This record gives sequence, structure tokens and C-alpha cells, in this order.
Amino acid sequence: MDRTERTHRDHSDAEGPATPTHEPAAAAAHEPAAADAQDPPQGPPAPDDESSTGGAGGNTRNPSHPWRRRLKRTALTLVLALLLPTLAAEIALRVNYTGDPAEGTYTRTKDAIWLGHAWLDGRKTTTDVTALADRLETTGIRDLYVHAGPLEHDGTLPESAYPKARWLITTLHRRAPRLRVQAWLGDVLATESPTGMRLDRPATRAAVVASTRQILAAGFEGAHFDLEPLHSGDRDYLTLLDSLRSVTRAHNAQLSVAAHQIDPLPGFHSFWGTVAGHPKWWSQRFFGQVARRVDQIAVMSYDTMQPLQSLYGGYVAQQTSLALEVTPESTDLLMGLPFYHENRFGHWNHAETVPAAVRGVRLGLSRTDADRANFGVALYVDFAAKETDWKAYEKDWVH
Repeated sequence: MDRTERTHRDHSDAEGPATPTHEPAAAAAHEPAAADAQDPPQGPPAPDDESSTGGAGGNTRNPSHPWRRRLKRTALTLVLALLLPTLAAEIALRVNYTGDPAEGTYTRTKDAIWLGHAWLDGRKTTTDVTALADRLETTGIRDLYVHAGPLEHDGTLPESAYPKARWLITTLHRRAPRLRVQAWLGDVLATESPTGMRLDRPATRAAVVASTRQILAAGFEGAHFDLEPLHSGDRDYLTLLDSLRSVTRAHNAQLSVAAHQIDPLPGFHSFWGTVAGHPKWWSQRFFGQVARRVDQIAVMSYDTMQPLQSLYGGYVAQQTSLALEVTPESTDLLMGLPFYHENRFGHWNHAETVPAAVRGVRLGLSRTDADRANFGVALYVDFAAKETDWKAYEKDWVH
């Protein structure tokens, strides 16, 4: 998957406040020698320079430099303004990870998995397909998002991108007829760079619709779109979904999308867009607008910047609740599980684990809509998965 979402989160002031200098002993230095013998000893004379006397006028203290104190207070205020809300949010996520999931919060056999391009370009054999069908037989996975793109920036899709599509679909159906094979189509959007797909162009949107007709004619049972980075409130995207829904319904096929995470705090996508140039999150309202236009919506609930399993699991629980609140019951809501292992900015492999994600999903489901039927998880991605990922999914979710 072209996960362009994978990016993401010293002050020092060595000089303290001005301190008083020693009082100068200029008067004592000019007394007669006899007086020196009678009076108590005096301390050494202060250095004869302007820095210690405050200049030629003979001031006895350094300037206090109030602008420095103001600068320090301002910097401290800014640091606290950033750290305190972040700390409070992290504590809330940790609390969100506590408690026990409700009974019955396991697979509804509507799960999905993203599959790489090797399944369509000739690298996989019939033996591989049989092994995949056997692996999925006792899981809750129903939908396969098979990478059939990427789309060209103008929205077109060359047929050479998926030469083995009909073979894969036929072979899988022969072995596992319950599985649905959807074409995973994506591209980079020109939202944060000058190159990429431009959804504001009607011709581009029309080409994407034509490409969808094309892959449905090839035998795919649905179209799964992953367009990134997609900013919250994009009306052109909603217009495209309306057009795509007409096509997929006419073909009795699924329309599915990969969705960005929802604002963990109200308006957070606007704040992050301002400070980082990359909004990342969607508003909850926009998420609901997308969910109402599709048959399935899969949240990319990974690459969260959380450093601990408990915080990541609490974050997933929060995302699950936020998504459930605005997703129609008729739409399949799927929460993403990290079936890959990387360490980079925004993703800590030791924190974003399948067990933590599944527990978070179950907690969010339990608290918000424990009986939701059209609900599941989506596994990203087959070619990076380890056996431990599969076992954790099967043990904690398939049960």
C-alpha cells in the first residue's frame, strides 16, 4: 500500500538573571596612609572597567535585562502549553486501555487483508493460492484487497498492471468460494506536493470511474481505494465517491476505502497541518461523510506515534469508538492491524503490536456498540507479516 501517511512528532538559556556586582572601594583608595592604619582593612578594589560600575556614570549594578526574563517566561509558557495537553492526552489513552472487553467482542467473519502486487503480476503460483486459502479458512477474513494499481496520476489504469487477475479470482473461488477479491487501487494525491493525482479535475475523477468499470469487468468483486494524503473536508473526494458508488452498485460490487485516523482531539488535523504541513487526521464529521458513501471503510489505525503498547492500545480503543459513533450500521467498519515491523519516526515496532491493537479494538467496541454486526479488522499487510502476527490475530480476535 502506498502509505504516504507514514511520516510523524531545546530550549536552553544558559544566562540567568543579572546579579549585583561588588560595591566599588574608590573612596577608600584615595584616603591618606595614616587613615589606612587606623581604619579596618578594606577589601580589594573592584576592577576599574565600565562593566562592573555600570559605565562612566559610576552605577553599581548591571542592567537587569528585563527582555531576557520575558523571553524565558514566554518560552516556558509555550513549552507548557504544548507539554501539558500532550501529557493529559497520553494519560487519557493509558486509562482508555484499562478494563475488560465485553464478552462476544470477537470476529464477525467480516475481516479483511491487504495483499501485495505479487498475487497479480505472475510471481505467485497455484500452490501459493492454495496455501493462502488454507491459511484463511479458519479465520474471520472475508475480503481480500489485492494491489492492482497504482493508478496513473490522470486516473487511468493500464491493463498490464493486473495480468493475472482472472486467474487469481478463479483459482481462489474454486478453493474458497466465500472469499471476495477486491482491486486495491491507490495513488499519491497532489495535496502536499506539486506532483500526484488532482481530484479537483473533473477529467481525472471521470478517469478513476472508468478505471473502476475496467477492473470490475476483469472479474474483481469490488474496488478498494487508498488515496493519500487526503485532507479532511475534501469535497472533490466525496464527489468521486458518489460517482463510484453508482458504478459499484450497478455491478453488485463493493466500494471500499482506506481511511485516515480521526482527530484524537477536536480540530487536531488543523493544528497539525499548521505546525507540520501535514494534517494527517480527519475530522469525525468528515469520516462520517465518507462512511455514508461506501460499503466498507478500513481505518489505517497504525503509524500513530505512540511509544508504548498501552498508549497505542488506548489510542486504537479511542479510534474505534470515534469511528463507530459516525459509521452507519449498514457500512462495514474495519480497524487496521499492523502486520508489519518497522522502526521509524511515527511507528515504534515494540509499541504497535497486534495484541495491543486487538485489545484496543475490543475495548472500543465494548464501550460504544458491542453488538455491531458489520464490524471487523483489516490486516496490513500479507508480505510483511510474521507468524506471531497471525497467531495473535487468531488467538485474540478469531478466538
